[in-house]
Order: sequence, then structure tokens, then C-alpha cells
Amino acid sequence: MKLANNKILITGGASGLGLGLTERFIQENNTLIICGRRESVLKEVSDKFPSVITKVCDLSVEADRVELFKWVSLNHSDLNVLVNNAGIQQWMSVSDPDFFQRAKDEIITNIEAPLHLTSLFIRLKSLHTLMNVTSGLSFVPLTKVPVYSATKAFFHSFTLSVRQLLKSKNIEVIEIIPPALNTDLGGKGIHDAAPPVSDFIESIFQQLKEGKTELAFGFSEAMSKANPEELNIAFNRMNPG
Repeated sequence: MKLANNKILITGGASGLGLGLTERFIQENNTLIICGRRESVLKEVSDKFPSVITKVCDLSVEADRVELFKWVSLNHSDLNVLVNNAGIQQWMSVSDPDFFQRAKDEIITNIEAPLHLTSLFIRLKSLHTLMNVTSGLSFVPLTKVPVYSATKAFFHSFTLSVRQLLKSKNIEVIEIIPPALNTDLGGKGIHDAAPPVSDFIESIFQQLKEGKTELAFGFSEAMSKANPEELNIAFNRMNPG
């Protein structure tokens, strides 16, 4: 992937890892479009970075995803990079009374939305790069976030397949595999002790410059390379009892 002079859409690009990607891609001389549900949060980013184009969009709603694609097709038909970053993480147990509804919310946002967006945006003749954000939990689940872990395992598998399937369209597929980072994913304060987003961003941009298509760091790098025995040890350490 060339790192400069792209027009890039990042879903969930106004906070957390998405914001880190937005800021760094701006530094690399790219045009950024970000979408999210909260107009106030999008405005904070555009106030800080006036060049950023924002679009209010609830990706859990199918009609909003279709409208987003139509808007991009009409106003930004030269878009060449889609970053499927938006996701939610629910800390819960299968015995919780509201488990199923919360699980459905995760599945819609973490699986249905990026699959739908992928199927839409590959219709753009200009698109040459698809970036999917998975997780180190794609390889070993954390049982406190059982559905999140499963959605990321699904998305990792899908990314492997779509990388092969899109070769004929000359679309490069890059997997971004973060470990836990110091963001509000899952709730405020949960990941305060995790590495800063900036460390992860620096690492993966160096990997991009090296031409890599699977971008991992720390825990996620270790898990992506682990053998079954190492994964089992990690699972037991992460999920005691």
C-alpha cells in the first residue's frame, strides 16, 4: 500500500484506534473521511483537523450503510482505501438477562456492517486497498468478552478469504491486528494500563512501509504466531478458573 496521496474512509475514525489512524494518515498527506454515530465527536475531530471530511452514520442500520456508500459514490468517487475499523466490545456473561440482545448488537456492528460495507465499496473502480481491524483475541478468546472475541475470530477468517477473493480485482487486503490498547473500547477505564495507541500506530506504519499485510504488535503479534500449545497456555492464563 502506498502511504500518501490516498482518499481514505475510516469507520469509527473519530475516537480510539480509529482516531489514531486518522491522525497518522493525515501526517502522511492523505485525504480522510471519517464516519460515526455522534455528530459532536465528529465535529471535535474536524475542528482540530479542518481537512477531515465527516459523515454521521449509524453502521448498525443497513439503510445508513447503503446511504453512506451512495454519498461516497456521488461526492468522493475517487475513494481508494476503506478501513473497516468501527466495532463494539461488550463485557458480559452468557447468563446475563440481556446477553442475547447485546450479543446481537456486537454481531451487527462487528460482522454484518463491515461485510456489507466491503460488498458495497468494492464496486468503486478506484478502490485498491481494504483494511480490516481484527484483534489479538481473534486467536485466543477472552471469556469476559465472549461475543467480541468470536466476532473478531470470524472477521480474521473472513479477511483471509477476501484477500484471496479480491486478488482478481487488484484490491490489496490488509489486516490490522491490535492488542488491548489504552482506549475506551468496552468502557472507560478498562484498558487504562494497556499500551498507548501511538505505540501501536508507529509499529504498524513501519510494517506498512515494509510491505506487510498483517500488522500486529506485542500480544497480538505473539498470538498470531503462536502454536496450539502456546495458545492453550495463553487462554488458561487469560481466563483463570
